[in-house]
Amino acid sequence: MATLQIYDKLLQFSLFQGMSRDDLELVAGHTRFGFVKVQQGKTVVKEGAACTHLYFLINGTIRVESRSDDHSYTVIEQMQAPYILQPEAIFGYQQRYTQTILAQTDTNFITIGKDEVVRLSEDFLVFRLNLLNIFATQTQKLARQYWRHYPQSLRERLIRFFVQHSVYPAGPKMFHILMNQLAGELNDSRLNVSRVLNEMQADGLIILHRGRIEIPLLERILMS
Repeated sequence: MATLQIYDKLLQFSLFQGMSRDDLELVAGHTRFGFVKVQQGKTVVKEGAACTHLYFLINGTIRVESRSDDHSYTVIEQMQAPYILQPEAIFGYQQRYTQTILAQTDTNFITIGKDEVVRLSEDFLVFRLNLLNIFATQTQKLARQYWRHYPQSLRERLIRFFVQHSVYPAGPKMFHILMNQLAGELNDSRLNVSRVLNEMQADGLIILHRGRIEIPLLERILMS
C-alpha cells in the first residue's frame, strides 16, 4: 500500500486524529505496518489469544463474539470499518483478547506491532494523548455504571442487561442465552422475564428465537 493511501486510511481512526500533516507523513513513511486480508467467515482473532498488534479494520464488516466467563451465553455484534480491535488488550495485566472476531465479509486490516505502538507514543505527543484518551474514556464509563439510577422495572433491567453486554450501544445484536440463564442474571423468575420479552417483541423491539434474542436495532430499545 502506498504511503499516501496509508495516510488517508490512518485519518479514519481516533488514534491519529489531531496529528499534523507532517507528523502523519512521518508515521506513514517510517512505521512498520502489516497488511492483513481475512476472507469472509475466517477468524481474525480468537478469545484468549495474545494481543501483540493493534488491528485497524479499514474495509469490510466483522462479527464480534463476546462470551460470559463461564461461556453460558454469548453476544454477537457486527462492526464496520473503521474500527480498532480491542486496543485496551495490548497493555495491562492481561494482554489477551477477550472476544472472538470473525470476518463477516472480506476484510482488510492495517496492523501495528506493540513495539511500534510504544515508539509512536514516545515520538508523537498527540498519538500518546489519543491512546490515553481511549483508555481513560473506557475507565470513566465503567466507573459511572455503579452510580447510575438502579432500574426499577424488569423491562428496565432487561434493557440495562442488553446495553451493558454490548460493545457498542447501537445496531443489531444477537444474544444467545437460555431463558433460565437470563432470569438468573436478572434475579427474577423465568415466567416474568418471558412475559416482558414477549411484550417487547409485540412492540417490535426484539425477535425471540429458541435460545436466542435478536435485537434489530439496540438504539430503538433505548428510545422506547
